[in-house]
Formats: sequence, structure tokens, C-alpha cells
Amino acid sequence: MKKNNEYGKLVFLVVFSFVIGGVVMFGLLKWTPIISEVLGSSNNTVVTKNGTQVYEKGSLAASVEKIYDAVVVVQGYKNEQIASSGTAFVYKTDNKYGYLLTNQHVVSGVDKVTVTMTNDEEVEAKVLGGDEYLDLAVLRIDKAKVTLVANIGSSEKMKIGDSIFTVGSPMGYDYRGSVTSGILSGKDRMVSVSVSNTSSNDWIMRVLQIDASINPGNSGGPLLNVNGEVIGVCSMKLVDDEIEGMGFAIPIEYAMNHVESLENGKTIEWPMLGISMANVTDTALLYRNNIKINKDIKEGVVVIDAVGDSGAAKAGLKKGDIITKIDKNKVKDSAYLRYELYQHQAGDTIEITYIRDGKEQNTKVTLSKSAD
Repeated sequence: MKKNNEYGKLVFLVVFSFVIGGVVMFGLLKWTPIISEVLGSSNNTVVTKNGTQVYEKGSLAASVEKIYDAVVVVQGYKNEQIASSGTAFVYKTDNKYGYLLTNQHVVSGVDKVTVTMTNDEEVEAKVLGGDEYLDLAVLRIDKAKVTLVANIGSSEKMKIGDSIFTVGSPMGYDYRGSVTSGILSGKDRMVSVSVSNTSSNDWIMRVLQIDASINPGNSGGPLLNVNGEVIGVCSMKLVDDEIEGMGFAIPIEYAMNHVESLENGKTIEWPMLGISMANVTDTALLYRNNIKINKDIKEGVVVIDAVGDSGAAKAGLKKGDIITKIDKNKVKDSAYLRYELYQHQAGDTIEITYIRDGKEQNTKVTLSKSAD
């Protein structure tokens, strides 16, 4: 009996020592590079400096390496002079070429476009296609010049507060390859932009909001998650004396939905309602067209004319009607009208809510094709 008790105590001691030892060892190793790599932590990285492995908690170095050589400086020339500067990244290759994505405003209105690789080699690029409303353009270079292709991720899987970073060329060539980091500050932000040289807003973009520093020259560069995957295309920065640290990026899903058309040089055929219009706040334009509206109406789009044989004319819309909704979605101004309209395709039928003679009415409009 005594022998059995001693044997039981021995077994218990061995098991207890094994459990406690395992817990202690895990605790000691948890913050080391070995255990971090085993656990797949995205916040702890082993980097190599001067041939020596250095453990850096919170480093993005390994993720930056996955994208760095895929990012290039873009310069547009007009009459042999630099007219624009931005960033682009290689998103795919085929047997002959490398394909790069950037912003349309970076390459718009120029005679020649060059890209500078990370090895400082300057390469002439061909603009295959672009669209001002998308603010996206596709460039092409010889595949032999490409050393790295970006990995495409998903913005839809990102959560507010997730870490992000950018690689770009703020202020042009001298600061090429700059890396900035931050968090995803917001999703599905509706931002008004102008595609013309006027102060009016022509278009609404649904974008990602970030707090990472982006400046002129970052346009067209990749926005990335901590795994070094592209989740967006940096497009603009909200600039105001009272606002700081608000940058925006086009979700990568939206961009990739259109790259095939841009690669093939196709004009994006946006659907057409068939009206000339003015915002309810455009009092001068309304006065010139002899249109009077109720002063209590603060939002909406006024029909100046329903054109010829258009869907709007066939649906009965006419001069002076105030469009307030498309498919139950509020239309604040012409930028919002285009946004709602461009969620559809030519041939689709939409419901228009409008005000005529002080009364709200509805009509169905079949959209036609437009290359504008």
C-alpha cells in the first residue's frame, strides 16, 4: 500500500513538473522571434540588418519588402516638361508586359509618361486607358523591367482600427519610396470631388479613410494591410486649414472591377438620364433659365431640359422638375445624382422621385448609353 502511494506521488510530481515547465517556457518564449513566427503574429517581425537577425516588435519591414519593388514613381510630360507626378504599382504581368495601376489625374493631358523603378531606371510607359470619374488609369511597361508584382488583398475584410501603410512618392522623385503607416479610420465615406477645373463637385466617391500621411505625389500609390496586400489606391487628401490627417483611398475591389476595360482601352460607358441640370443652390443658372423654386427646398437637382428622345423625356420629366431621389436614395446635388446613376448600366430602369408644382411625384426612367 505504501509502495502504491509513493508511486502515485511520483506520477503526480512528474505531471505537475511537466505542466508548470511548459507554462513557464511558453511565457518566456512568447515574446521571442521564434514563438512569434510560430503564432503568425503580424505585429512582431524578424528583420535582417547587416547580416544579423534583429527582433523588432511592431515592425512592418517584412510587409514592406512584399510590395516595395512593385511601386514606381510616375511622371507625366507636356512639351518635354514635367507636368505631373504620382505613384503607381505593378498589379499583374503577362508574357510580354507588366501592368500598373495609378490615378487618372496623374496622367491626364500629358504627351508622355515615364516610370522610375526602385533601381532608379527610368522606363517609358504606355497609357492603355483611364477614366476621370473612376480616377483610375492603367499603364504598361516591358515585363523585363518588372522585379515584383503586388499581392491584391481585400478592403471588405478590413475593420476600422486595423493597421495600414502606404508606399509612395510624396512631393515627387526626391522622396520616392516613402513609407507611412496608420490605421483604417473609416469605410464607405462619401467624398465629393471635382473632375473639371471648376470649384463645383461633379462626382461622389465611396472611399476608405485613413490617417496615414499622404501628400501630392502619393496619388496612385497602394494602400496596404499589415500582410503587405493592396487594399486600396490612394487618391486624394482632404485639405483644409482646420483638418489634418485625413487621407482617402479607392477600395481595391472597385478598382479591379474596371481594370480589364481600362487595359483594353475601352471607354467606360456610363448610363445617361438625358437631362441638362442645375443644383437647387445654383441660383444664377436657374435665373438665367427663368426657373423659380420654393426657397424651402435646400437639396435636389433641377431639370433645365429633358433632351430629345431620352429616357427622361419619355418618362415625362420636364423643365423645372426637382429630382430628390433615385430608387429611394436621396439626391442632394448633381454629384450625388451621378453617383446613384452610375451604380446602374444602360438599359436599366430606375425610379425617379421629383417635385413639380410643390407636389412629390414618381416616374420610371429607362437609362440610355453615354460615353461622357
